Amino acid sequence: MHIHHLRNATVILQFGPHRVLVDPMLAPQDSLPPLRLFGARQRNPRVELPESTPAALESVTHCLITHCQKGHFDHLDRSAKRWLRERQTPVICTPHDAPYLRTRGLNAQPLPDDHAQPSAFLGGQIRTVRCTHGHGWVGRLMEHGVGYLIELPDEPSLYLAGDTVLTPTVEAFVRRHQPDVCLVPAGGARFDLGHDIIMGVEEVLAFTRLAHGQVVANHLEALSHCPVTRQALAAAAQAAGLRNRLQIPADGECLTFPGPATGMSASGDHHLSRASTA
Repeated sequence: MHIHHLRNATVILQFGPHRVLVDPMLAPQDSLPPLRLFGARQRNPRVELPESTPAALESVTHCLITHCQKGHFDHLDRSAKRWLRERQTPVICTPHDAPYLRTRGLNAQPLPDDHAQPSAFLGGQIRTVRCTHGHGWVGRLMEHGVGYLIELPDEPSLYLAGDTVLTPTVEAFVRRHQPDVCLVPAGGARFDLGHDIIMGVEEVLAFTRLAHGQVVANHLEALSHCPVTRQALAAAAQAAGLRNRLQIPADGECLTFPGPATGMSASGDHHLSRASTA
């Protein structure tokens, strides 16, 4: 399995012949609105997509959306909608998001509305995991969406946490399934008022202690309401003795996780290789 990190939550997952684009935000730098009203009202995204993006997108076979309504352009923006609509790429989503996507001309293919049971996916299976997009009262106003656990033959299992804080539901799911690789939001996003709406440094470290496999951090240094930097997260992980299990890819970087039969060490950890395609 390859995880090609493009920017923010946008990645391309490679499973054999399949290329799955996750939560695409394809707009140019500074072309989207600010996400905070006070202080420096910076437009988004804060950085451009890597130069490798157009070539990487040409290989995409499917798209996977965790959530996309109530203004969540950082998981599906107008540029991405246009790109998906022109190609009629199959868009895997929740039943909640399917009507919204279809009214915009996208080829929405909803999964069953059942968090308990997996569905068929690319020759293996996928299941959804509930997200809680924020602590306190602000979380009650957010569009929560889902995370996904993907389990395919001869590939490491992958948990895409989606936009969530660390909740008892997420903790229990990880303890039960112990995915080989987990992709979690780490930017500590918050608006002008209220608490964090995704994991920040401390929750990412707590998640990494809980998980047995590799953890990959995203949602970093691309949006104006995400204050956590890669350097700060790496320093905290190093101080906590977790740096070898917490991967913090640069935009454009590709991480490779070999399958269970070929990539497991005596301790059960997956070997990891990195490549920059920016």
